[in-house]
Amino acid sequence: MTQPDPTEGAPHAPEPTQIEPEHGAISETGLLGRWIDRTGLVFAIGIVASALILLNEVVLRYGFNSPTIWAHETTIFLCAMAFVYGGLYCVVRNSHIRVVLIYDMITGRAKRVLDAVISLICLFAAAFFAWAAYGMVMKAVFRPGGEIHFETSGSAWDPPFPAWLKIFLFVVLCLMVVQFVIMAVNYLRGALRKEAGE
Repeated sequence: MTQPDPTEGAPHAPEPTQIEPEHGAISETGLLGRWIDRTGLVFAIGIVASALILLNEVVLRYGFNSPTIWAHETTIFLCAMAFVYGGLYCVVRNSHIRVVLIYDMITGRAKRVLDAVISLICLFAAAFFAWAAYGMVMKAVFRPGGEIHFETSGSAWDPPFPAWLKIFLFVVLCLMVVQFVIMAVNYLRGALRKEAGE
């Protein structure tokens, strides 16, 4: 004989709303945020590739006494690209480090307004750094006479990795500016929707 469920027919407590997804880009980042989140896999593969390149270098250097001239700079470049992209990746996942002493005490519409204000402040900071990076790119890509010449490392291999990295940093910062604009707009929309529903 089965016992009746005492909770059957009783009103259910509302499910707790999940403000942010546990994994992946937060909803306020929109389509760009989802694209940035998925692209992160490319840079994760780059870190794995750099580890394999270093392993190959150890075997060639100490096993065959035949080191390469490209392994060290390639691994630095791949890891640097991943670290630069990591800032943008943390933005779309809302996983950057922050002091939450006041932030955690605020809820509801006020929190969304605060998120919009934080996004706007971050937007101006990212725009300032993008402007500074643009100056670096111009020096790394153009000679004083105006002809195109990518800055190189100056080593025996001499790849143009420094110029490529500066260009990539500039592009990532520009994407960050656009992403913060999208986030600020979406946070404000969420706050206004809450206000209209209250």
